[in-house]
Amino acid sequence: MPDDKDQIPKPDEEQPEEKKYSFLQETIKPKPISRQQLVRQLVRIAIYGVILGAFACLGFFALKPWVQDIFRGNLETVTIPEDEDPAEDDSQETSDTDGAEETSESGQSVTADSYEQMMASMNERAAEAEKGIVSVEAATDQTDWDAEMTGIGRSVTGIITADNGQELLILADSSICEDVSEWNVVFGDGKSCSASLKMRDLNTGLAMFSVPRGNIADSTWDTVKVSVLGNSNLVKQGDVVMALGNMFGYPGGMSYGIISSTGYKTTFYDGDCDVMTTDIVSESEGTGVLFNMDGEVIGLISPSVWKDSGTNIVNAYAVSDLKAVIEIMANGESVPYIGIYGTTVTTELQEDQGMPAGVYVVDVDPDSPAMEAGIQSGDIICQVGDEKVSSIVTYQSAVLETKTGRQILIRGMRLGADGYVEVRFTVTVGSKETKTK
Repeated sequence: MPDDKDQIPKPDEEQPEEKKYSFLQETIKPKPISRQQLVRQLVRIAIYGVILGAFACLGFFALKPWVQDIFRGNLETVTIPEDEDPAEDDSQETSDTDGAEETSESGQSVTADSYEQMMASMNERAAEAEKGIVSVEAATDQTDWDAEMTGIGRSVTGIITADNGQELLILADSSICEDVSEWNVVFGDGKSCSASLKMRDLNTGLAMFSVPRGNIADSTWDTVKVSVLGNSNLVKQGDVVMALGNMFGYPGGMSYGIISSTGYKTTFYDGDCDVMTTDIVSESEGTGVLFNMDGEVIGLISPSVWKDSGTNIVNAYAVSDLKAVIEIMANGESVPYIGIYGTTVTTELQEDQGMPAGVYVVDVDPDSPAMEAGIQSGDIICQVGDEKVSSIVTYQSAVLETKTGRQILIRGMRLGADGYVEVRFTVTVGSKETKTK
């Protein structure tokens, strides 16, 4: 057996040369893209982009109402600002009048050019005021052939009263609610949106409609605004006014005139309202809005004002006397109702007839909380709840501060054999309204 040492090579012995291997390295170059292939790829990418964009747009418009409904703004309480102190406005008006007199004393005469400039200025104010009104129309009835032929459907003028963050609130005459269950609101730019009845008060003849903000086109928002309810208590005989709306039997009417009288009233159950008369001619069933020259709403033109008078003159409810009712309706609440026609017991009647101070009950609505509680014609109401009553104004205010469905104590005086004696009535406050479900 050979020794292992013999197998170990010696250092000085030559070793066989180690074989070296090299690998072939190649670079694979992409085949050049032809111009046709490049064009096809670009066209393919463009088509994919258009398809993706179309699906994105469809998805956006499909989900927009749902997203707006989920993430709509907070519902805000509507507050109608109170009228300012007439004394302050009178002082300002005096200074303005003095300035006008100084201008007139300058000796400038009225020319055709100055008249045109004056009318152009008034038209600008009217155009700005028109942004705050709309037309409330009954949904088209295919059997209404007159409307189909003339293009003039059944409609009333609406006032953009408030924006509560979720919906635009429209005040209108409640006559449009008769035998109608669907409505459209047409804005100044001609765009139409479906509207729902938020509240209707049969006592004052007012209705409040709502249009969801998400249903109003972005372009329409540039053409509308919330109307400012002015102070009708400051309106005087001879003031220049603008009448806008459906006074002539069709939407979009406009006329100028003056206040011919402010000395009249009309009576509702549980209150009354000043009436402003003008020299503007209107259609018998016309509706509209009276604006002062500052573009503020001062009156609501309604066919129910002196309906049986036989005249076709614009008469309007003074808006200041309706602000409390408007605020209640705008917040979706029922307008409190007891159901008496009353008048203030004047100082003369107290002295001459020995009548107590308060509100004399002229008549009672047969189907009313007042009748159910036992209030009669001839009674004098002196207190409603905790509020003392000295006039029809204080009585109306006390009623409107109550809540429907609530029981209140009404104190009064009734004439008996030995003179007036105290009577008390427990009244459950009701309402005369139609509310959306």
